[in-house]
Amino acid sequence: MAEATNTDSPGRGGRGARDRILASAAELFYVEGINATGVDLIASRADVSKRTLYKYFPSKAALVEQYLAFVREMVTDPRAADADGPRERLMLLFEVPEPGEGRMRGCPFHNAAVEAAAVMPEVADFVQLQKQAFAAAIIELCREYGATDPDLLGHQIALLYEGAAALSTSLNDPQAWAYARITVEALLDQSRAD
Repeated sequence: MAEATNTDSPGRGGRGARDRILASAAELFYVEGINATGVDLIASRADVSKRTLYKYFPSKAALVEQYLAFVREMVTDPRAADADGPRERLMLLFEVPEPGEGRMRGCPFHNAAVEAAAVMPEVADFVQLQKQAFAAAIIELCREYGATDPDLLGHQIALLYEGAAALSTSLNDPQAWAYARITVEALLDQSRAD
């Protein structure tokens, strides 16, 4: 009598498959890029079949959306940051990252917007909503800080954040964050009528 064999390895399919797929996609999309990462590679890294991947994520666009939702949950709302006041919470956005071993990759939402612009409009819509919510949170902190024009200041700070993320990625150099930090400090100093 032939011995029964298990066609799935212990990690394949089954429990945790969705989480493994999402974790693998998150790492690969962020490091390698969305367009450069195929579902075959994600399935292989997650130790699942493509059929299992498509069971949980019916399209690559659906997987990208879930990846961005996963990232959004991990990104702390600047209003909830562990700091004493609104100024300190805003400044936490501009901590200068330590240079790592790999390339700087910047904002995952910006990266997704650029890569998905023409081929995944639903992803572009998701990113737009995320960026609007982020700017609104910064504006609210500026209002709490007592800025005379919190809308203007909030948009300036959001622009500096986006610029630092993009420039540090393009140059693979964290120095852009240091320059942005100095500028934000100056804007905050000038923003209140004393």
